[in-house]
Order: sequence, then C-alpha cells, then structure tokens
Amino acid sequence: MSKSKAKDEEILQVLKEIKALLEPKPAPPAPSPKKGLWNEFIDFISKYKVLGLAVAFIMGMYIGQVVQSLAKDILMPLIGLAVPGLENLSTFVLYVPPPTGFDAQGNPLLNGAPWKGQIFGIGNFLVAIITFIIVAFVIFLIVKITKKWGIE
Repeated sequence: MSKSKAKDEEILQVLKEIKALLEPKPAPPAPSPKKGLWNEFIDFISKYKVLGLAVAFIMGMYIGQVVQSLAKDILMPLIGLAVPGLENLSTFVLYVPPPTGFDAQGNPLLNGAPWKGQIFGIGNFLVAIITFIIVAFVIFLIVKITKKWGIE
C-alpha cells in the first residue's frame, strides 16, 4: 500500500508540473511612454533636490563673503587697536635672517649690502586663520539655530 501511495504522490507531482507549464504567464508590463527631455529634467530636479542644493550653495557663498568682510573689515582693525603697534595685522612680516637696516626706499640691508634672506608674511597667515575661526563659528551658530527651529 505504501508503494501505491508513493506512486500516487509521484503522479500528482508530475500533474502539478504539467499544470504549471500550461497556465498562461502574466503579460510583461507595458513600457512606459517616452518622456520628453523637459519632463526628464523636471524629474531630475525633483528627485535629487537640485534646486534646493543650488539655493543653499549660492546663499552659502554670499554669507561666506559677509562673514569674511566682518572678520577683515571690522574685527581685524579691532584686534589692531587692542595690540599696540599692530594697526594692520596683514602687514606683519618676519625677516630671516633679520636685516641690520633699511635703505632709503625701505629695502632691507644686511651689514650695508642688499639683504638676501626670506620674508615670511606671517600677518596674512594670521588674518586667514582668524577669518577661518570666525567663519566656522558663525556657521556653527547658524546650524545650531536652524536645528533649534527644526529647519533641515
């Protein structure tokens, strides 16, 4: 009896396979109609939020200019007032080796001969560092405020 049951199971399996082969397959989905270049462009802008990115980039560029102007035109002169003898930090230079004097045109001299050392514009570097710190701090404040307001 178990042999006939096994045979029945085998026949049933073969019938299921035949039925699966005979059933019609679902039709593939119809290809979507061709989109025009304009519609593809609109989809691209909405999918990747390009417009928002462009606005953020332009705003960031101009806010950066405002903050740099704040640093160079307002805060740096204040630092110059706070440090006596350093009215314009960007003109601060370091001579290596130090010259022993200057000629009538202001060129450095070393023991009466034209000076052949190196000039390091440390003032410009310090201005760039201070400007960077100010810009980074302002951006930090902007991000902190926008997160507090729930703006992403």
